Amino acid sequence: MNTEQKKVLGTINKMGSSYNSRDIEAVMKTYEESAVVLFEPGRPVSGSAAVKAAFEGSLAVNPHFDFGKHEVTIAGDIALHLTPWTMTGKTPDGHSISQSGLSVAVLRKQADGVWLMVIDNPHGQTLLATQDSTK
Repeated sequence: MNTEQKKVLGTINKMGSSYNSRDIEAVMKTYEESAVVLFEPGRPVSGSAAVKAAFEGSLAVNPHFDFGKHEVTIAGDIALHLTPWTMTGKTPDGHSISQSGLSVAVLRKQADGVWLMVIDNPHGQTLLATQDSTK
């Protein structure tokens, strides 16, 4: 992994560790102001206030995320990051939950050299399931 790929991965790792420690302010610093996040498949959320509110709401299940291997591809000032993930948590009534997926994130290199997320879709696997069900 080259230096720029490591910087992209640094942004992803900062987002993940900040989320796992419930620091939504730090999470938001890993996104551009106009970023789009898909908290549910096919349902994009945009605008800092709406994205922040969605992240805060997601803490209700006391989630913990783990990531698999990472793939980072860079073309100029745009990067594509892929990683499988698993999430465990508990619903407010105490039931254990577990989910997994494929995170697909697009990042842009800022003027100061920092990479920030522009598009974050943690449900990249959804299209495969949809495709399989149409056969």
